[in-house]
Amino acid sequence: MVTVLILLAAVGILVWGFIRARPDGKLGIFAWLQSVVLVLPWLTFFGLFSIGIYLNLAWVLILVLFSTGAYIYLGRQLRSLAEAAAPQKETEPGSESTQFHRPNGAEAAAAPIETAPADGDKNPTDGDTAPADGDTTPESSESKPVTPPAIPTDDLAEIETIFGVDTFFRTETVPYQAGVFFKGNLRGDPEASLTALTAQLENRFDDRYRLFLINGPDEKPAVIVLPSKTDPKPSDRRQQIFAVALAIATFITSLETGALLRDFNLFDQPSRWLEALPTAVAVLTILVVHELGHRWQANRYNIKLSPPFALPAWQLGAFGSLTRFESLLPNRSVLFDISFAGPAASGLLSLAMLFLGLVLSHPGSPYQLPVEFFRASVLVGTLARAVLGDTLQTVDLVDINLLVLMGWLGLVITAINVMPAGRIDGGRMVQAIYGRKIAGRATAVTLVLLTIIALANPIALYWAALILFLQRGEERPCLNDISEPDDTRAILILVILFLMLAILLPLPPNLASRFGIG
Repeated sequence: MVTVLILLAAVGILVWGFIRARPDGKLGIFAWLQSVVLVLPWLTFFGLFSIGIYLNLAWVLILVLFSTGAYIYLGRQLRSLAEAAAPQKETEPGSESTQFHRPNGAEAAAAPIETAPADGDKNPTDGDTAPADGDTTPESSESKPVTPPAIPTDDLAEIETIFGVDTFFRTETVPYQAGVFFKGNLRGDPEASLTALTAQLENRFDDRYRLFLINGPDEKPAVIVLPSKTDPKPSDRRQQIFAVALAIATFITSLETGALLRDFNLFDQPSRWLEALPTAVAVLTILVVHELGHRWQANRYNIKLSPPFALPAWQLGAFGSLTRFESLLPNRSVLFDISFAGPAASGLLSLAMLFLGLVLSHPGSPYQLPVEFFRASVLVGTLARAVLGDTLQTVDLVDINLLVLMGWLGLVITAINVMPAGRIDGGRMVQAIYGRKIAGRATAVTLVLLTIIALANPIALYWAALILFLQRGEERPCLNDISEPDDTRAILILVILFLMLAILLPLPPNLASRFGIG
């Protein structure tokens, strides 16, 4: 039943992605098809499995090879479409220092600053849509029609006057999508230069444009100017209602999780819902604390956040929640602090619940777990061995307090949210510390690992599909996307990624036996 529900959810996400991509024409459709072929082998495998047909490893490998080939083909088609649609313009007469040409692959990497979707929105150009690196030759208006820049020519000429030898020395101007990309050389401290350039831009245009300092081609500093209409939009009434509906659904799935822990089915015996209520309350408390952590740091930096969009899950109660930024972020340190605060808060609460539950556990406690269950997590098994001692060696069933299960659930929910992928908390933290390029690679690796794990656990397929279709792209760059966070934050991300692995990875049987678990 769970597998069927997960498949239905995945198909629903596919349909929703198609509806979102269709208005963007061929680029959107081809980007959507790329996402489809990535999950097609696993949808086929679990779809057939749900009706009693099991594919052996050879067939799975054939499906994966077919998927890979189709993905590469679609990527080439996307590249061709992007090259055909890229804006081009000859050098403006009388302006020798201004050059317009089609952006190369490195410049196209800056494009998400304009098209970066809010959480839950799919970027139709998430595929490999950039022209090939090095393809920077201007094309004359005789070969192709000239596309005017997104920013009016008069405004563009005025914007170019804000640059100088003491801030950012402009060498080239490249119109791209909704804004303009400036190559050049950064002079002085990035934050000071950004402040000076922003002040000059506001003096000339008030609130009409935004200036971003980013890593451009060859990882060299560059500037992008965008109209303020591309700023993140606040949530509308429909999105707010949707957030409430997801919260209600998450409460129901949390009740079902509590019922499973009490060995009954909530939908078969709804009158016993009070027995499952403590679990639902615990899961929702962990989600609320997680969200309060985000909002504590967001208020500190005066950043607006959307309502949390909870993600219901049958076995865990919830996968966490998605929250998008409704303000532009000033720098990567702010991105890290807001992203880190949520899992830090829920993780500490869950760890405290787990530890207190282990301390309160005694013979006769209302819940029993097989001792092998403690091998499912390095962190939980280690902590249980330290608190319960030789009990894990002398019995087959361990009597535990309910708080142990609640804390364990909370740790798992927190851990999957700090996976280094897309725009979930872990992906945002990786982007803040290591930059967009590393974040993109980490997302690809995480999705591959999740699809492999999905062969044994269909829950991983659900989570991979959510990331792939809702949170795959990186977060839009900060206003100052060059300055790196300090060493303390760099250490914190290593600590939280280590704890994520310790929570999700099982203890090998030999090591668990030597350690005294079972």
